[in-house]
Amino acid sequence: MTDDVRLDFQDRMLSLGLARVSEAAALAAARLIGRGDEKAADQVAVDAMRTQLNMLDIKGTVVIGEGERDEAPMLYIGEEVGSGSGVEVDIALDPLEGTTLTAKAMPNAITVIAMGPRHSMLHAPDVYMDKLAIGPGFPDGLVDIDMSPDERVRVFAKAKGCRPEDVSVCILERPRHKELIDAVRSTGAAIRLITDGDVAGVMHCADPAETGIDMYMGLGGAPEGVLAAAALKCMGGQIQGRLMFRNEDEIARGRRAGIEDLDAKYSRDDMVKADVIFAATGVTDGSILKGARRHGDFIEMETLLMRSRTGSMRRLMYRTRNF
Repeated sequence: MTDDVRLDFQDRMLSLGLARVSEAAALAAARLIGRGDEKAADQVAVDAMRTQLNMLDIKGTVVIGEGERDEAPMLYIGEEVGSGSGVEVDIALDPLEGTTLTAKAMPNAITVIAMGPRHSMLHAPDVYMDKLAIGPGFPDGLVDIDMSPDERVRVFAKAKGCRPEDVSVCILERPRHKELIDAVRSTGAAIRLITDGDVAGVMHCADPAETGIDMYMGLGGAPEGVLAAAALKCMGGQIQGRLMFRNEDEIARGRRAGIEDLDAKYSRDDMVKADVIFAATGVTDGSILKGARRHGDFIEMETLLMRSRTGSMRRLMYRTRNF
């Protein structure tokens, strides 16, 4: 990434526009909280995010999106967004992380979007990624994805100066994680199981004093891994990931995405190579963001807006008429 490209990326000027994109998607999805229709909630969030993105003066390319072109009519991987003028940027997004959470009015549904200079983000195919994340303040490479789960906990506890029993690990509640959960619990560590939303799960590690989460482990979507890396690029913390290919079709997806080493291990800075801006807006109440709240004729939403270049973090309250 050249210095000229970094300078062309006007992250300060674009950040408020990115917040508006996240807020638009959250506002649309919030109207379907508890309605039991996951597809409808996701679709209105996608439509709103795409409309708002196209108002920005950027030449944007979606590198992490809703799927490949033949699977997603809007915000697919490779789709060009923005006005067509301005700086060329990569965009990673999840218009509604937690479609099930929204449909069932459960906590921690958010909208997420990150933006960086062109060719700055890993073009991750829509496959699984094995992930390991911890918060800031620890030596680089303290824990490694090649360690066993119990070793990760013990190494982390020693560095933190506590017992393994005092460590809390966030894991997606899935049958595939039974052995992982058993291994972590064998150390005495506590586990916070989540039903969905592993971008938020990884973000919890960056503020353990507030969330009570020290580590994140487990298999989840590779696109969400890149979004989580963008968040930690701003918040501080470490993440490692390795793409997991289950069959020839998924290997072909990886090849189309330009993945040459199928067994490569990716660090945070491998997944996000340059400074980024990141925005997330709460749809339902969660441990990171407040959800949408109705006040008479108005609706209020909270957005977390961050820039990795400066390490700045803003919490914005957005209030608009509830049409």
